[in-house]
Amino acid sequence: MYHEKSSIFSERSYSSIMAQMNNMRSGCKDVFHAFLVENAHYAGELEIPCIEQESGLPDRLIPFSKAVGGTDYGAWIHFYEDDVVFERLWNDPKRYLPIMSRYQGIITPDFSLYRDMPLVMQNWNLYRSRAIGHWAQENGIPVIANVRWGDERTYNTCCLGIPHHATIAVGSHGCMKLARERAYFSRGMDYVVEVLVPKTIIVYGTAPDEVFRKYKDAGIKILQFDSDCMASHRKAVSD
Repeated sequence: MYHEKSSIFSERSYSSIMAQMNNMRSGCKDVFHAFLVENAHYAGELEIPCIEQESGLPDRLIPFSKAVGGTDYGAWIHFYEDDVVFERLWNDPKRYLPIMSRYQGIITPDFSLYRDMPLVMQNWNLYRSRAIGHWAQENGIPVIANVRWGDERTYNTCCLGIPHHATIAVGSHGCMKLARERAYFSRGMDYVVEVLVPKTIIVYGTAPDEVFRKYKDAGIKILQFDSDCMASHRKAVSD
């Protein structure tokens, strides 16, 4: 399911262990949050933390910004919001662990992968999403992996650390209106489905047949949730 360990993997893992040991020394601070990946397995040469398979499915979602201070504990938390809203989770994850634990589960953070971002920053955001997901699972929280890609350079990395034949989540909001963006999304989605062969795809945002019908025809369950913007628009029209 995941890449086998190599000599490079072992050396880098040893470095991670040493970093954690240094964090225990007086005066040292864990500036890159090594505690998030304690006991983690890694995939690929970039060592993306792995997420374990989750069998549960959400029947409703709540954005992180509303989950903080919210009480709809039957929902799953999602992070399909501006990064600035949930960057605080990365900066101080232990503060928000009790909040996330009250809910049914989380979809891993959707840190941005803009195509004009340096590739190293895109890979860093993929790492951060998986690291938080692994840590949440270590603390007993059900986790579904969000899959986010930029252009072709991120296709392989965006699939690392995610179980095959399982449930994944994607955010389509903002990716369908313009033909160019829809094409980027569709090509990336094709790659993800070919590699991960998911049983279920949770879609936050619109799921047009133009893009998703072929997956449905292949027997993949598409579980679509309206974005907050879509829900607000429908409510305004109905009112």
